[in-house]
Amino acid sequence: MLHFISLISAWAIPVLITFIPLYAFSRKVPVYESFVEGAKDGFSTAISIIPHLVGMMVAISVFRASGALDYLMSFVAPLMQGLGVPSEVLPLGLLRPLTGTGSLAYTTDLIRVHGPDSLIGMIASTIQGSTDTTLYVLTVYFGAVGVRNGRYALKVGLFSDVVGFVAAIAICLLLFG
Repeated sequence: MLHFISLISAWAIPVLITFIPLYAFSRKVPVYESFVEGAKDGFSTAISIIPHLVGMMVAISVFRASGALDYLMSFVAPLMQGLGVPSEVLPLGLLRPLTGTGSLAYTTDLIRVHGPDSLIGMIASTIQGSTDTTLYVLTVYFGAVGVRNGRYALKVGLFSDVVGFVAAIAICLLLFG
């Protein structure tokens, strides 16, 4: 099973990078011109999201520096340890929807301390890959395009983060635990 997963991991991105332009070319889409046009739009989008990005980063820094994350984790850790979930990965459940960079830094620290082949390292890596920065996406991208009513997106995004978090832990415990 592990060999099959490794094989898929090794080939997924090269296959997609090859398939998408070939498919577009077969549909008579001007691939290079479409890419250049998208790059131009991407630059203007990047400029327009900077104020939203700064606001989100300040809020995340205040949340972490205030000790609120540690306080919240002290309540959840005993329950999760009773279920066999390493308490070290719990902050990812809160950090990942907030910040991609913060959760990546935390995942990097876990891998540095426990090793990439440890159960904690594998769970953290899987959580990092199977969840999204929901609040970041809503704040920055929805703000940039002017979406004002994102309540359903918030509910669905956070629900999918919870499902991804639980599934990552369950699958890693099943495969590697």
